[in-house]
Amino acid sequence: MTEPLDVFAVMAHPDDAEIFCGGALVKSADAGERTGVLDLTAGEAASRGTVESRAREAAAAAEVLGLAERRCAGLSDASLVNDHGSRTVVAGAIRAFRPRVIVTHWTRGRHPDHRTAAALARDAAFLAGLRNFPAEGPPHRPEKMVYALAFTEDAVKPTFAIDITAQMDRKIAALEAYGSQFRGRSGIGEVFPGGDRPVIDQIRAAHAAWGSLIRRAYAEPYWTDETAMVETLGGLAVSTF
Repeated sequence: MTEPLDVFAVMAHPDDAEIFCGGALVKSADAGERTGVLDLTAGEAASRGTVESRAREAAAAAEVLGLAERRCAGLSDASLVNDHGSRTVVAGAIRAFRPRVIVTHWTRGRHPDHRTAAALARDAAFLAGLRNFPAEGPPHRPEKMVYALAFTEDAVKPTFAIDITAQMDRKIAALEAYGSQFRGRSGIGEVFPGGDRPVIDQIRAAHAAWGSLIRRAYAEPYWTDETAMVETLGGLAVSTF
């Protein structure tokens, strides 16, 4: 049995974890936390690249991110469904890696697989804790579900943002591992083009905008259902004025 993960990104396609929460994954790894990614599909329906090339790219990106674990669930790209079979597969992965925190897509993403992945990750996380649910492995239920808001135009105000200033270059390096997806493009998936600006520059600009909201150079935004807790008013960060 592997050592439990602290943070487990459950995302629809190879490169989604890098796009939406790559900075946070690097920062957690820097802090000594064990991190992992579950790619729900192999990205076989994408217009660029092949299953084999994307698997190689995902492995290279995992090295940059400092992941302890990465697995492909083998579900169907472009037709991801939140059904019993899919929940059983994802619950099995959750039981195998026993994460404390799961991060996934925002619930109303542009790509239908992203929307489905958000519901699938949450449902599977709950079911993984049921003793008699027929997934492989002993029961385990994560403590926290977190939704990544970056690049979603209909997102709510973040519950919190993570300063990724020191991790931004490594996030970009992980994205650049996906040459088949990013090279020569100005937009991809939820990342809409900024004129002719290369998509990597567009991603950096978006994170700079989020960073300004917490008075930092770069940040990633996240949301939780539950209210965030702080210990005391005296410890609150981010200047009002």
